[in-house]
Amino acid sequence: MAHTWIHSDSYSSLPPSAVFAGNDSNGDAIYVGRTLCNGDQVPCKVIPDKNAAFLPYDGREIPATSYEVLCGHGYTWVPSVGGQILPHAVIGGRTSDGEPLYIGRANYAGSITPGKVHPSHNCLYIGYGGREVRVDSYEILISDPGPQWVGVAI
Repeated sequence: MAHTWIHSDSYSSLPPSAVFAGNDSNGDAIYVGRTLCNGDQVPCKVIPDKNAAFLPYDGREIPATSYEVLCGHGYTWVPSVGGQILPHAVIGGRTSDGEPLYIGRANYAGSITPGKVHPSHNCLYIGYGGREVRVDSYEILISDPGPQWVGVAI
């Protein structure tokens, strides 16, 4: 399934049908995004009320003013652990070495925050409070594969 990513920035309105991820500890809505950083395309959180996106990277939570927002329907959050990648997991980016980074989210410090599932690190990383936080138990974003047809002999 092809995913729709719409370019946005801190001065733009949230695109229609943006994929909701959760709420910050102060109640602000958070959406699924991705942005570029040092050659990596990194899944991030987009918080319209803060006019920015925030990505977990190299031990820090880094603000970004230019990013893409995932839009569409047919997505589900499914429990996962330890970097496990489930069928139909949504790829949100790639490292500069080509490793896929998937979209996950975790309940952390009163917020439900999206971030990057990094398979070779066996975890999810989220940005929170200015730093990159490792989370071992989380939810991963799955796309609906659509109708599954099965042939039956009559």
